[in-house]
Amino acid sequence: MRSRARQMLDKSISAMLAAIEVYNKPIFEYREEAYSILAVNAWELLLKARILQIDNNKFASIIDYEKRQLGSGKLSTKLYKKKNRTGNEVSIGLFKAYDRLTNDYADTINQVVRKNLEALTEIRDNAVHFLNKEFELKKKVHEVGTANLKNYVNIIRQWFGVSPSDFNLFLMPIAFLRDIGRADGVMHNTEERHLLEYIKGLEKEVNDDVANDFNLSLNISIKIRRASESTGTEVVISDRPDAIPIKLEEENIRERYPWDYDILTKRLQDRYSDFKMAQKYHGIRKKLEQDTKLCNTRYLDPGNPKSATKKFYSPNIIRELDQHYKRMK
Repeated sequence: MRSRARQMLDKSISAMLAAIEVYNKPIFEYREEAYSILAVNAWELLLKARILQIDNNKFASIIDYEKRQLGSGKLSTKLYKKKNRTGNEVSIGLFKAYDRLTNDYADTINQVVRKNLEALTEIRDNAVHFLNKEFELKKKVHEVGTANLKNYVNIIRQWFGVSPSDFNLFLMPIAFLRDIGRADGVMHNTEERHLLEYIKGLEKEVNDDVANDFNLSLNISIKIRRASESTGTEVVISDRPDAIPIKLEEENIRERYPWDYDILTKRLQDRYSDFKMAQKYHGIRKKLEQDTKLCNTRYLDPGNPKSATKKFYSPNIIRELDQHYKRMK
């Protein structure tokens, strides 16, 4: 049975695939709005999947909490689980999940990812005000959306070891859309103008090199040319000794070892009253790193054993460290 984190990830990928499918339809008048709504939902599910992955699939880690108003009119000091009108518990939203990951779990996310999500969320929030005949807005949504997909693919590979080749994650180039050679003369309404100014303002804050792993927006250039059939390389399954080997990594490797050094250290600081980042900690940790059930060393270049490495830890390492430190009350 798949873990809660993996189930949440699967839902996220389904939402993103739905966003792409809707956007790439030949005729669809609500293209940009539908993509932004579904893509934001996909990211919210992805961030919550990451929290579950780090926090041993504890559902409480993604529940939203609030203070209640007392009979005196003051707010309680105690936090209560927030519930919706049906009485079900409410989970945290996109940016609260983002902040919880970076602040409470010490996870590292490139800041340009947040700026891209802010731009996409503004597009979603302003969706009801769109005039889809305006080409400039279509183009800007495509640029932000393309960067958003690139960021998404890199994040799911980094966090969950999911190969993006398993999914058709791309947006149809805007030049492929119907009637792109002509545009009706439409004046920007106030909301459109503000939205475009907001996104352009974010773009000025970011050094958006296409070679970066993460981007705010991307301007895609498409060229179509004819290629001879002989230029391709044939790929076949072979047991010949001189065949080029292809190594397949475990898809669930990051699910088994979701913590890096910063996340592990943050979890220990929150768990123990006598924990210090001193020689004692480093000595204990290095011994535990010898156990492959607790620590996995990944090469940045998997095919080169001399390349730089990074260690990832299983949450089970906590059980061993409990023997050396005092739990907080």
